[in-house]
Amino acid sequence: MQTFILLTKLAPELTQRMKDRSAIGGSWLELVKDKCPEVKFISHYALLGQYDFLDIYEAPDINSAAKVSMISRANGAIHAESLPAIPYKDYLEVVKEI
Repeated sequence: MQTFILLTKLAPELTQRMKDRSAIGGSWLELVKDKCPEVKFISHYALLGQYDFLDIYEAPDINSAAKVSMISRANGAIHAESLPAIPYKDYLEVVKEI
């Protein structure tokens, strides 16, 4: 499994419904679990900055990660970006090869 970081920016109409955030987020997570049962979420964070949320998850391949981003965009995110994450020790091994 590969590790990915999902950065999400919500559409303005969703940010105006803060009291519904728990239900909206739960609905999104259930949809991802239904459509991508192979994806395993590790951590969820709310952010105070350019993005609204950061999720760390594992997926078997880039296609599964793309589905997570697409589901997010289809359900109220104006921006959803999945980035591959490399464990730091693996990164250092790659650096040695340069």
